[in-house]
Amino acid sequence: MDDNKIMMYGTTWCGESIRAKKLFEDYQIAFEWINIDKDKDGEKRVKEINNGYKSVPTIIFPDGSILVEPDKETLKKKFLELGLV
Repeated sequence: MDDNKIMMYGTTWCGESIRAKKLFEDYQIAFEWINIDKDKDGEKRVKEINNGYKSVPTIIFPDGSILVEPDKETLKKKFLELGLV
C-alpha cells in the first residue's frame, strides 16, 4: 500500500462503493480502487480493518484515517478537512 495515496476498497455490485467512487471522480480526487472480489489481499485488508467483516467501501486516507461505509456528506467533510477540494 502506498502511504501517499487514498486507497478505496470496494466492490462493483455495492451501491455505496459505486456512489463513493463517483464522488471522488466528480471532485477529481485521485485514489486507488481495489475490488475486493478480485483482490484477495484487498479483501484480507478490509476484514482486518473491520473485525472480520467485508464492509465496503473502506477508504484509507494518507493521514492514516479510515472511513467505512461513509455517506456523501461525511466524504465531503473529509475532503475539506484534508484540503482536497
